[in-house]
Amino acid sequence: MKRPPESGRPQPGGGIDYGYGRGDHDGGPPDPEEALTVAGLTAAAKEVVEGAFPMMWVRGEVTDFKAHRNGHWYFSLRDKTAQVRAVIWSSDARRVPAPPDEGMQVLAYGRLTVFAARGEMQFTVSRLEAEGDGLWRKKLELTRKRLEADGLLAPERKRRLPEFPRTVAVITSPDGAALKDITAALSRRGSKVRLVVVPAAVQGESAVGDLVRALAKVARWGGADVLIVARGGGGREDLWAFNDERVARALAASTIPTISAVGHEIDISICDLVADVRAATPSAAAEIVAKSEDELEQILAGVGARMARTVGWRVESARTRYRAAGRALRNASAQVIHRGRTRLAGLAGSLHALSPLSTLHRGYAVPRDPSGRTLRSAHDFAPAMPFDLLLRDGTVRAVVDSVSPTRSPEVT
Repeated sequence: MKRPPESGRPQPGGGIDYGYGRGDHDGGPPDPEEALTVAGLTAAAKEVVEGAFPMMWVRGEVTDFKAHRNGHWYFSLRDKTAQVRAVIWSSDARRVPAPPDEGMQVLAYGRLTVFAARGEMQFTVSRLEAEGDGLWRKKLELTRKRLEADGLLAPERKRRLPEFPRTVAVITSPDGAALKDITAALSRRGSKVRLVVVPAAVQGESAVGDLVRALAKVARWGGADVLIVARGGGGREDLWAFNDERVARALAASTIPTISAVGHEIDISICDLVADVRAATPSAAAEIVAKSEDELEQILAGVGARMARTVGWRVESARTRYRAAGRALRNASAQVIHRGRTRLAGLAGSLHALSPLSTLHRGYAVPRDPSGRTLRSAHDFAPAMPFDLLLRDGTVRAVVDSVSPTRSPEVT
C-alpha cells in the first residue's frame, strides 16, 4: 500500500509506517505528533478498501434514487439487513438504458471505495442491469410515449408504398446478412428494381450516429422511391440502436415511404412503430418492394377484371340514362303536343267567333258584287245592279231595286 510521505515515516525495512495501532518503542501509546490528518486517514481507508475488493457484481434493491443536474446518479443498494451508498457517474450513466425505479431489483457492477472528502464508503457503479429486462423495457416505454405524444405513431400518418418502385434505398451494414438477404430475394424474383445501399453501422456505440447521418443523406439525395432500414437478427443490445429516439425521429422525418426490417419476426423495435410499413425480416422487405411474376399476373388479372366491371357498369349506366332520357323526351313531347292542341283549340274557337261564317249562322247575309267583292256600304250599291247574297246555306242572286242610304254617324 502506497502512502504520501507526510502521512507516515520511513521504516528501516522499507515501506511506510502510518503510526496507527502501535505504541512507541517502549510499548507506550503513539506519539500525538505522529497523528494522521483526516485526509490521510480517509485516503488510507480508500486504498485499503479498493485494494481489498476487486470489481464485482452486487445484487440489491434501489432506494433513495436521485439524478443530479450534472448527470450523476446517487442512490442506495439494500437488502433485508444492510445497505450501501452507490453512485453512477454521468459518463457511465449515459450507457445505462434508463434510470432505475425506486424499489427495482438490480445487478450493479463496480468497485467498493471510500469517498475521501466525507469519509463515506460507497459503491461506484459502472454498469447497471435490472433483473430481467426492466431497464431496457422502461427505456423503450419512455421513448414510445414521447414519440406517441408527438403523433409519430399515429396510424393516419402512415403512407402507402408505391406499387412499382423503381429505386429503393437500403440503409444497413454493407457486410451484414441483411443486405445479402435483400439482394438474394430480389434475384429470386427477377426484379429490375434499382438498389442503392447507404452504408451505416447497425450496432455498437457508433450505430446511432451512423444511422441518423445515413437517413439525412437519403433525404438530401431525394432519388429513391422507397427507403428500407434493415438489420439481421441479434441480441437485445445488438438491436438497441433501432430503439433510439434520435434514429426514430430521423426515420419519421423521411420524405419518402419507409420500411423497417430489423431483426427477426419476433423482434419489435421503435423504428418498426415509426416506419410506414414493418417487414418481419429483410427478405420480407425485399418481397414487398419487388413483385414476383405470379403476383404481377394476379395484379394484371385483377386490373383486367376491374376494367371489365367498370366498362360494363358504364355501359349499363349509359343505357339506363338513355332509357330515362327517352321516357323524359316522350313525356315532354306529349306535354308540348297537348299544350299545342289546347292552344290551337282556343285559337280555333276565337277564329270561329270572329269568322263571317259564324255571323251567317246567326241569320246574317253577306252581299258581293259579281266580281266577289264584299259590298259593305249602301253607297256600294246602284239601282238595277246585280249582286249575290251569301247566306248560311247558299247564294241568292239579286238585283238592286233602289238604294236609300242612311246618314252616317258623326265620328268625334
